[in-house]
Amino acid sequence: MPHVRSHVRRNGARVRAHYRRRRPARGARPARRGRWGSHSGNGWVLALGGAAVVAVVLIVEFVEQHPYWSALSAVVAVGVAAVLVSVRARQVARRRAQQAERDRAVAVTDAMTGAEFEQWFARLLEASGFRHVRVRGGAGDRGADVTAIAPDGRRAVVQCKRQSPTNRVGSAAIQRFAGTCRQVHGGELCMIVTNGFFTAGDGVRLARQLGIVLVDRRVLETWAWTRTPPPILGG
Repeated sequence: MPHVRSHVRRNGARVRAHYRRRRPARGARPARRGRWGSHSGNGWVLALGGAAVVAVVLIVEFVEQHPYWSALSAVVAVGVAAVLVSVRARQVARRRAQQAERDRAVAVTDAMTGAEFEQWFARLLEASGFRHVRVRGGAGDRGADVTAIAPDGRRAVVQCKRQSPTNRVGSAAIQRFAGTCRQVHGGELCMIVTNGFFTAGDGVRLARQLGIVLVDRRVLETWAWTRTPPPILGG
């Protein structure tokens, strides 16, 4: 509805003008202010802080008035926490033991992905006395899937090749790893590990000449079962 507003001009004449009040846009809801106004967030913080202070005061009063029950409650709480920690530790140890037992059979690697095979071999290195074992496989690893420190102190750089029963690791993979293991990754003990086998030929001979250790399924099976690094690692 229009409304009338009058005002006086500079020459003294009084005039009346008609105005229309603005209406909110269709579908728009008028802004509501919270109970605490624009500081509703601060209000909740203050309320929670006050509740915390009250709780602390009540606890202190209870301890002062009932020292015996307070001490007994504390002892019970500590005992329950210790039991829970012990149960958790046993569960973790049991799972690790079960995982280690499964890892002893090289056949489990046949159903793994490449990343799972890297993790499996990393666990084998740790069980064999290697330190600072780290899985590095992924984009940009430049051939270093796992790195570690051997029991004799050498830096080990490992490339893992999970193969299907019908595929073999060829000489091209060996040559590529030979060009990066020492120069790029600073490897002192360079290994290519596979759950399959290597193609006989120039690649195997090149590995021998460059001191690259080739661990095939037969060697890996014994290593996984005994948890003892094979003699071919040298050192």
